[in-house]
Amino acid sequence: MAGVVLEILSTKKLLILSSFLSLLLVVFFLVGGLIAPAPNNVSDSIAVKCYDKDEMWQLGQMEPMVPRGSEKRKCKSVPDFHDDIIVREHISSNMIVFSQMFPLPRIEDLDMSRWFQNLIAVIQVDVAYSDKYRYPEEKHPKMELEASLYCRDKEDGENGWKLLASSTEHRTLDCTIEDSERIEGYLYHCDIIPFFELGSVHYDYYLVNIRLPVRPNSDVNKLGQVEDIHIVTIHQNGGFTKVWLSIKTIMFPTVLLVLIWFWRRIILQGRNTNLMERTLFSLGIILTIMNCPIEWLTLFINMPFMMLLNDIRDGAFYAMLLSFWLIFVGEHTMDQLERNKLSAYWKEMAIVIAACVALFIFDMCERGTQLTNPFYSIWSSESGAAAGLGFIIVAAVAACLYFIFLCYLIFKVFRNISSKRSTLISMSSRRRQYYSGIIYRFKFLMVVTLLCAAMTVIFFIIGQVSEGQWQWGDEGISLEHTSAFLTGVYGMWNIYVIAMLCLYAPSHKNYSDEPAATNGDDNNSREEEVQLTQMPSEASSMAAFVAKTAAD
Repeated sequence: MAGVVLEILSTKKLLILSSFLSLLLVVFFLVGGLIAPAPNNVSDSIAVKCYDKDEMWQLGQMEPMVPRGSEKRKCKSVPDFHDDIIVREHISSNMIVFSQMFPLPRIEDLDMSRWFQNLIAVIQVDVAYSDKYRYPEEKHPKMELEASLYCRDKEDGENGWKLLASSTEHRTLDCTIEDSERIEGYLYHCDIIPFFELGSVHYDYYLVNIRLPVRPNSDVNKLGQVEDIHIVTIHQNGGFTKVWLSIKTIMFPTVLLVLIWFWRRIILQGRNTNLMERTLFSLGIILTIMNCPIEWLTLFINMPFMMLLNDIRDGAFYAMLLSFWLIFVGEHTMDQLERNKLSAYWKEMAIVIAACVALFIFDMCERGTQLTNPFYSIWSSESGAAAGLGFIIVAAVAACLYFIFLCYLIFKVFRNISSKRSTLISMSSRRRQYYSGIIYRFKFLMVVTLLCAAMTVIFFIIGQVSEGQWQWGDEGISLEHTSAFLTGVYGMWNIYVIAMLCLYAPSHKNYSDEPAATNGDDNNSREEEVQLTQMPSEASSMAAFVAKTAAD
């Protein structure tokens, strides 16, 4: 029977392969740290206060208020609410429209780039303290926004604005002020609140109009004296996108070719596949799907579902990777009766799948709804924000518990192997040397797996927290995904799966080519070799060694 490459490959070739993969991992980190810019770009602006005498306009049916451009197209604006024009023109609150156009004005005429991939916006309201208003009598006042989002391309001209989305949304403000600052005109310290999220940046220009309607006998928008609205936009840096897509474009065919080579080696064995091989092959398929650089299509086609699709691909990879580690470690822990059966891992895998399904449902509720209404946010309500924060906390805790459990399983494997090493004494010297080498190689691979799991858990937790901080408004959290960490962890996943596919592929060599027993070997040693070479269902001699000694 043929063994796996990990056990048959010479030490020299194994060192060359390990050195090459390690060097490749360093390259991934250096590409992110030296070539790629920061992953995201954040822009902060103050909306222009336009006014219109028509208080009865219908949402989505009015002409867009454009804050800049030609004098004919630009809206009438007021610098602040203390200006004389407010009284002179009899401008009420319902006539004010907060307007902003993206990209923000620069020295040269810029436009939004499709390399940005996505656009997320949050807002922060400047509320001035005044004794005349109810706020701060209400701890969390309700704010109603009538928001419209427009878009156009360069060739459309200044009058070519098209309505992309409009909606009436409700948000809850959370503002505080020190007792010493309770002076007329002083601003409250208000948390940011979610505004809109676009899964693609397909157009050259975007325009946002916000109105805060004040209706009689209504409890909404009794906020006090609203001075300004800050609009903060976050989008993926175009330079980082180019580096990221270049990496995916290179790794997609690389992993695919290794996967084909791995499966061809298995088919040539002319036997049924074992659980390890099936799981590893499935992991390679999921990674290949995640590597597929379909983001290139967004440069030509409007694909607003890309953020949701990427979340689904990432979630599937997380689920498959975590399941693979459970099976990979478990197959070297259990006895012969329970090995090579997927049913033996149903409890552990059920927990992993349940956690991933919960995150999938939460993501569908958030970004799935945003496909039709980009202003929707599950964080806009107290119950939704509590559920969202609860999901993130549960996911982070589950990731930590999973890592601890994996450490425990690897510890059991090491203890199991150490307790069975006494069996090596009864083997021939060459056979003992052969299995000792396998044990050292296997332990090193287990340590690499543990390091990879630790980096994956850290990556997952930081990703969840940094994404959520813009939603729940905690500006005190200062977490940043550096390009080096992003490209490094992504490269680590690819290198790890490639290494596992290469090392656990069936070798073209046979066990008969291994160091043979000498004439002085006793009958027990010969019987042991025969038993080990007649175990076609095992993933490796390491697993066979553990199972055989456990059975003894």
